[in-house]
Amino acid sequence: MSDGEKGEKRQSQRVRFEHKRPAQMMAIDGTWQRPCTIDDISDGGAKLTVGDSIQGLPITEFFLVLSPFGLAYRHCRLIWVNGDQIGVAFANRGRGPKKAAQTA
Repeated sequence: MSDGEKGEKRQSQRVRFEHKRPAQMMAIDGTWQRPCTIDDISDGGAKLTVGDSIQGLPITEFFLVLSPFGLAYRHCRLIWVNGDQIGVAFANRGRGPKKAAQTA
């Protein structure tokens, strides 16, 4: 199945940027960090351009840091690789807001 066919089956609408947005990929444990650009994004995932700087890195799960201050980020799971582009799904997106504990 090609990436185009995958795109046809996506449930959430993608936002494509006129100018690619810079971001950072960061290991869950913080041991590595690499620049990337966001090609498109949706509620459930994104397509990133990463160049060849990820060769040899364990990128099955990582944080996508969206702000230079690290205040906006998403926990990502790698879905596909096609050359210097990767597709990721955002982890833990199905959880709702935490409910306040009820007192009796």
